[in-house]
Amino acid sequence: MGKVLVFSRKPEDREFLYEACRPLGLVYTAATAEKAQAILDVIPISIALVDAEAADTPPLRERLLKLPVILLAGRSEDRLKEAIRTWPSENFIEFIVISAKPLDSTRLARILRTAQEYARLKSDLRSMAGAKATADDRLKRVYGEIKNLSSSLFDGLAKELEKRVALKERYSRFRNLKQRFEDILRKLYSANDVGVLLDIVTDIKEIVGAGGISLYILEQNETLGRYLKPLVWDDAFLAHADFSHFMALLPSQDFASNVARTGEELDLADPGRDPRCSARYRDNLKTPLRNLLAFPLQNGQEIIGVIEIYNKVAEGNPAPGFNAEDRQILRGLSEHISLAMTKLNLIQYDALTGLLRPDPFFEKIIRKIETLSKRRQETGSSAMVMGDVDWFKAFNDRNGHEAGNRLLRDLGGVLRSSIRDEDFLCRYGGEEFLIFLTGVKTIEEATLLTERIRKAVESNRFEFEEFQPRQNLTMSFGVTLLPKDIPVLEPAAAKALFKKFAHEADVALAEAKGKKLAALRMDGRMIPKNRVCVYIREKASVMSKTTILRAANEKVYMEKRKFERYGTTTLCIFRENGSHRVTTTINLSLGGAKISTDTPFPLARRVDLFLVLGAKANPFQGDVVYCQKASPTSAFYYTGFRFRELTAGDQKILEAYFLSLGNEAAATE
Repeated sequence: MGKVLVFSRKPEDREFLYEACRPLGLVYTAATAEKAQAILDVIPISIALVDAEAADTPPLRERLLKLPVILLAGRSEDRLKEAIRTWPSENFIEFIVISAKPLDSTRLARILRTAQEYARLKSDLRSMAGAKATADDRLKRVYGEIKNLSSSLFDGLAKELEKRVALKERYSRFRNLKQRFEDILRKLYSANDVGVLLDIVTDIKEIVGAGGISLYILEQNETLGRYLKPLVWDDAFLAHADFSHFMALLPSQDFASNVARTGEELDLADPGRDPRCSARYRDNLKTPLRNLLAFPLQNGQEIIGVIEIYNKVAEGNPAPGFNAEDRQILRGLSEHISLAMTKLNLIQYDALTGLLRPDPFFEKIIRKIETLSKRRQETGSSAMVMGDVDWFKAFNDRNGHEAGNRLLRDLGGVLRSSIRDEDFLCRYGGEEFLIFLTGVKTIEEATLLTERIRKAVESNRFEFEEFQPRQNLTMSFGVTLLPKDIPVLEPAAAKALFKKFAHEADVALAEAKGKKLAALRMDGRMIPKNRVCVYIREKASVMSKTTILRAANEKVYMEKRKFERYGTTTLCIFRENGSHRVTTTINLSLGGAKISTDTPFPLARRVDLFLVLGAKANPFQGDVVYCQKASPTSAFYYTGFRFRELTAGDQKILEAYFLSLGNEAAATE
């Protein structure tokens, strides 16, 4: 049992903390800093719970920093979070909110249990260090005696010498093990992102002498139910596309699933004969499975994941199984990993990027819409944006999945710094990111905000980007503006509705990435990417329209069929590579023209045209809004132009020409 100090000038706070600490052992209380200092000077205190406002006085702070555990107490969580930042990160320091709320009481109990365990471990380490120092002194005396021995040593003395040398080696190993264990604990308690947590996995594998290690988090979705998703599988940090190969459904016959279901550890010396040895272990491990040790990761009574190690190695050779020391180490570390995972909130956040996961993302949006509705604010002032990395497969194929994972982490940081405080961001899956923009009134405003994000990615320097098809790492984006009056629905229906909006953004994203042109097997160098396109929702049609934002001058180009189209074939003359070319129109309207050519046009290109209307060639200017093959096997392209700066005179010429065609030729959409 440890000894605890409670210091607070407020009697009610002192009484609250005293009652909370009574199960930990002998509790000393102090109402003044002077009394607290006096207690610390004469009593070996393990854990100190001190008033955060009074703990920073120099004499008291100097004494507190020598303790294993310091817990700052107060009634304002925000002030406690500020206060804790002023203390050294290498100490075990946490804060406690003095409150009778159930959540605060649960958190207080968990922190006190963790603090007690940490203090006990520190005490054990000091005891072992003292024993080691005593052993070192003995060894020095023995070696002094050995130097004075003559060559006539008896066999018995030689054997004793061997024992002493073995003893020294054992204590040397213990010293290294102690240092590495402390290093892992230090990393765990200072981990502020998932990357640091995953890096510790390799250290754990080495300290227990395992050939491989896996770390899972327990997740759930509508399709699969509850399942274990491997963050690390057999030492490898998985890309999103690999999760499906190595995950384990909770009801399945599987070692990790069994641990997650029962909450009991597994220690198997011959797992290959066990019916729970699923295909994941038989087919996907680097080396055949010889032995296995697995522990549940728990937050209180709730299972949140599993850690397992395989194939024990001792002195470089395969061993028959894991020993009691390995079990003790992994059992202790699993508790600390659980705390770190809970602290990082991996249920809410993506393990690779630290961004929101899809389900919590949609839940935040639903709560936001409900809040706006209750305040009678307009709920339509928001937009959904889907972003996707251009040529991500090419990046992974050339640089490997680990480089791809680093890229996604870096992109998460760039996107996070590019959005506003009121916006939400999540990793939607693979290399796709989903953004919820608030406070936007029009599709043009949402598009311009998204263009700012696109430029931030384009201008950032990423590792290996020079090997991308266009020597730069870019993203394409699709945007959809949400309706003005979104009803307040049940959670399941509301989530389905917002997933529909995400799908609309995905449709616009497909346009931004030129997937239609890719499907026609168009030359990849001609396929437009690194753009922002929008989904236009129209009452009379379920078809999507797109708005392409031209990065050069941030003008918005819309392909909107506002006018009747006439399926008329007339001569069209255009200038290309310094010479004039002649073709024919396929259809024509007051908004633009569609022509047939034997070469493709780049999107948004400005072209000078002459249209032969009746007996006269009339000059026009147009912007290319789309270009695609007439058919997958055709050598011709269909190119659509939108007229630029159409004057009143030009409009009259077109209207007169259409009138001359007769109503029979008119074809509406």
